[in-house]
Amino acid sequence: MNDSNILDIPKIHPIIERKSEEIGFTMPSDLYIGTLLKTLIASKPRGRFLELGTGIGLSLSWMTDGMDIHSSIITLDNDKKLIDIAKENFKDDERVKFVCADGAEWIKNYDGDKFDLIFADAWPGKYGELDETIDLLKIGGFYIIDDMTAQPNWPAGHQNNVDDLIEDLESRVNLTLTKINWSTGLIIAVKK
Repeated sequence: MNDSNILDIPKIHPIIERKSEEIGFTMPSDLYIGTLLKTLIASKPRGRFLELGTGIGLSLSWMTDGMDIHSSIITLDNDKKLIDIAKENFKDDERVKFVCADGAEWIKNYDGDKFDLIFADAWPGKYGELDETIDLLKIGGFYIIDDMTAQPNWPAGHQNNVDDLIEDLESRVNLTLTKINWSTGLIIAVKK
């Protein structure tokens, strides 16, 4: 098996990738997490999804590609410039709702329906507001995080944050989790 032979790249992905290079966006998710997100989302017809950390929309391209026509996603980032770029690429997709806000505040104040999958790719929802984020998951919902193995762009001391997060997730009785040393290091958890 050759896991790098990814054949189902979303049509919009290369366009977003070029824009990412053009503006010097240095924190894109890789193809592996994208294809995994697409597969997990496809398992949730009529699903409600949440992405914390829109960035420029690379992961969003995979997520929307896995969604059926009855599904919806909220994607959130605090960087208006990035949100505006992502909005332009997804302007015709009515399943996508963009939110430009402080993630911590949004998580704490959200009072809508729970989610079938949350991809936490930002500080809020991953290193902060973890309890509140897990509370936003439906029973059987997926909580996905990446960048759990050392990355070249990590600031000094960040490994301690990662270690503390992993220890916290491992201790939770309301999650079943799998740690995967693949891509950038993943944790897939399901809420019990």
